[in-house]
Amino acid sequence: MLELTGIHVGYGRTSVVHGVDVSVGRGTVTAVMGHNGAGKTTLLRAAVGLLPVRSGRITLDGADVTKMRPHQRVRRGLAYVPQGQQSFGQLTARENLQLVADGVGSAGAGRIDEALDLFPALRGLLGRRAGLLSGGQRQQLAIARALITGPRVMVLDEPTEGIQPSVVAEIQAAIVALSTSNGLSVLLVEQHVGFALGAAERYYVLESGRVTAQGDGGAEQESSVRAAMAL
Repeated sequence: MLELTGIHVGYGRTSVVHGVDVSVGRGTVTAVMGHNGAGKTTLLRAAVGLLPVRSGRITLDGADVTKMRPHQRVRRGLAYVPQGQQSFGQLTARENLQLVADGVGSAGAGRIDEALDLFPALRGLLGRRAGLLSGGQRQQLAIARALITGPRVMVLDEPTEGIQPSVVAEIQAAIVALSTSNGLSVLLVEQHVGFALGAAERYYVLESGRVTAQGDGGAEQESSVRAAMAL
C-alpha cells in the first residue's frame, strides 16, 4: 500500500535520511525503530508530504505521490498521527472528533461511532476538554480523529511516548485490530521495541538515516532487534 524507495531527505543543507527503502503491505503493520536522531520522524514527514524528498519515490496504492501535497495524500487515503498526542486543547473531545467529521460529509457520524467502538473509554470523556485528558487519552483521541478521515494507510509517530502501560496495551490491541479486521495498513515509528514487534508483521531498524536491519515482526525477534539497536 505504501512504498518508500531510495528516499533521501533532510533539512536545509543537512541530509538526515540516506537512500531508505521501506514497504508497508496491504492490511499489515510495519514498524520503523531506532534511537532518537536516527531519522525516523524525518522519514515519516517525507512519507506524508511535510518534507520534500531530495531523491527517491513514494507510492500509495501504486500511485506516485512523491510530488503531492499533504492534503492530496489525505484524499488518497493517507492519515498521519504525529508525535505528542496532539489535539485542540480548548475543545472538548466530542468537538475534536466532530471537527474532522464535518470535513468528510455524511460518513462522519458513523465514523465517529466506529472510532469510539475502538476506544470505548473515550465515550465517557466526550464532554471533557481535550487539554484536561491524560496523555494516553489524548493519544487515543488523536488516533480516533485520524480514523474519521477513512484512511487506507495510517502513519503513527511514537504513539506510546509518555503513556501509561495499561493504555499502551489498549493502543497496541487497537492497531492490530485495525489491520487484521479493517484491512488498514499501518506505518509505525516507535522506540518501544516490545510494543512495535508485538504489533508489526515487518520491522526496519534505522541508524544515522540508514536501514541497518530488517525482518519479520513478532515478540521472538526482540533480542535480535535490541542487539541491532545496541540496547
